[in-house]
Amino acid sequence: MPLIERGQKAPAFSLQDQHGVVRRLTEFRGTMLVLYFYPEDDTPLCTTEACQFRDRHAQIRSLGAEVVGISPDSPGSHLSFASKHGLPFVLLADRVGSDGVPQICGKYGVWREKNMYGKRVLGMVRTTYLIDEDGVVVRRWDSVKTPTHGDQVLAELRALRGETPGPAVRKSKKR
Repeated sequence: MPLIERGQKAPAFSLQDQHGVVRRLTEFRGTMLVLYFYPEDDTPLCTTEACQFRDRHAQIRSLGAEVVGISPDSPGSHLSFASKHGLPFVLLADRVGSDGVPQICGKYGVWREKNMYGKRVLGMVRTTYLIDEDGVVVRRWDSVKTPTHGDQVLAELRALRGETPGPAVRKSKKR
């Protein structure tokens, strides 16, 4: 399926979180949602990305947003990952179906062909959606590069709220 474009309704989901509780998109109505898709728990880049959201979690929430991560890993794997790294947000398990595609990853268009070590494979392409209070996509980051992603998301939330970015996200001018 194609990626969800800006202005489109975010596809509904109903998935188990790291505690085995079924969570739905509808429970986040009335708040902005940072919905990030990542390949696998406790791998170097996925951990970097998750820890960026952890370190900015209070700021993100102060801007009226919540963070939710989705990967094909199990609730138990998510629980271990969240506990090990002190992740204060929801991680959802989108299990691979009989067709080889995790259902929600497929609906959001993030399960795609990608180049992995010179080989073409199907898998998760790291993608983040920013969904508004009404469930509409207002921003999408494709093929996310983890070193600056947390700051990019925070800057976008601040811009949407009419705030100027903080010192961590300002670009220095070259002289």
